[in-house]
Amino acid sequence: MRLRVFRIACFLMAAGVASVALADELDDSLAALKEAQAKKDAALIKKLGAETSALAKKAIETPAPAAADEKEAWKAHVDYAKNVQLQADYIVYSLAAESEPETTLELMAALEQQNPKSKYLDEGGYATYFTALERTGASAKVIPIAEKALASLPDCPDLLFVLANAAARKQQSDKTLTYSNRLTATMTKRSKPEGMSAADWEKKKNELLGGGYYMAGMVYGQRDQYVNADKTLRAALPFIKGTDAMMGPALYYLGVANYKLGMMTNAKAKVQAGVDFSEQSAKIVSPLQSQALKNSWIMKGDLAKMR
Repeated sequence: MRLRVFRIACFLMAAGVASVALADELDDSLAALKEAQAKKDAALIKKLGAETSALAKKAIETPAPAAADEKEAWKAHVDYAKNVQLQADYIVYSLAAESEPETTLELMAALEQQNPKSKYLDEGGYATYFTALERTGASAKVIPIAEKALASLPDCPDLLFVLANAAARKQQSDKTLTYSNRLTATMTKRSKPEGMSAADWEKKKNELLGGGYYMAGMVYGQRDQYVNADKTLRAALPFIKGTDAMMGPALYYLGVANYKLGMMTNAKAKVQAGVDFSEQSAKIVSPLQSQALKNSWIMKGDLAKMR
């Protein structure tokens, strides 16, 4: 019996908890899974990952004992099981991330079944999964998988991002707004996932924040919700700079929002901001380029009349 399990077993026996055999079985199952990992045996990892995770879940769900002197042993048992489940998830995910797309799909689907709330699905696993689906010509499966997965991981940025994009393409404004706002809310609180480089995290964070703010801002702009459009599109600008396909429309709606707010409140500075944003939009090739130029002329005329 290995040292870690031996210590837990001693706790359990001292407290009279009948879980020694389960702790031992759990440790043996993890050891077998690690052997399969060393061999990069995908089929065996898939099988043992599910078995190890099921044992860990059973241990985690062991009811807390009523007696106070038994709770230390129970807590050690549960903590160990949680660590085993984490390792089992990682072993499946790590091989999936480095495999050919077909194997990636098989292992990621297995991880979903194994633990739908796994941190490795939440922290980049679904991005890996969706890339493999696209590479195998199965991109039509991305949205159904994302919609189902969101029930288990409601704040997963990779899920929210693809769902917001899909809703925006279909011009489903309510869904776009919901997913985009949830995306930016979660990304502002997220820290760098373990194992990801700072540069990669910064790139991903900027992409998701920029996309989230932009999509929400576009909906607000099209709905003439000027205060929200101004706030969200201003937030988007640092992240989408250099991406003309997004900058042109964002600047256009910022121009309209600031002009309208300025005219409503007789604020010359706001109207001037509307002019500035419109002129910037007019310099970028986009479907709104010519209208942005026309808007800037109208705004300048109204600005000149303001006292």
